[in-house]
Amino acid sequence: QVQLGESGGGLVQAGGSLRLSCAASGRTFRTYAMGWLRQAPGKEREFVAAISWGGSVTVYADSVKGRFTISRDNTKNTVYLQMNALKPEDAAVYYCAARLSAATMTLEWDSWGQGTQVTVSS
Repeated sequence: QVQLGESGGGLVQAGGSLRLSCAASGRTFRTYAMGWLRQAPGKEREFVAAISWGGSVTVYADSVKGRFTISRDNTKNTVYLQMNALKPEDAAVYYCAARLSAATMTLEWDSWGQGTQVTVSS
């Protein structure tokens, strides 16, 4: 399995932007679809975005479509989540995840990172 580590979380005002990064270990990174999921206190984990192994397919939750962009750089074994126009309801722990099957809107992933906190002040 691939090992994942997120960074880039923090405190931002509503309307602001953050970029999350997820660095992966292993030479097989380019074979994995990658995703971002999030979990707010007292709520279930939810899907945010996913990207195929080659980057040609992206999938977004309706709640973030048009505001968030997922991308990846297979030469750096890194996946990114650019978050713009942040809202207080985007506040959560954001998790990076990997799966060997298709990039799709799912909670079923093979590997998970430890998460990074995103706080949005109103």
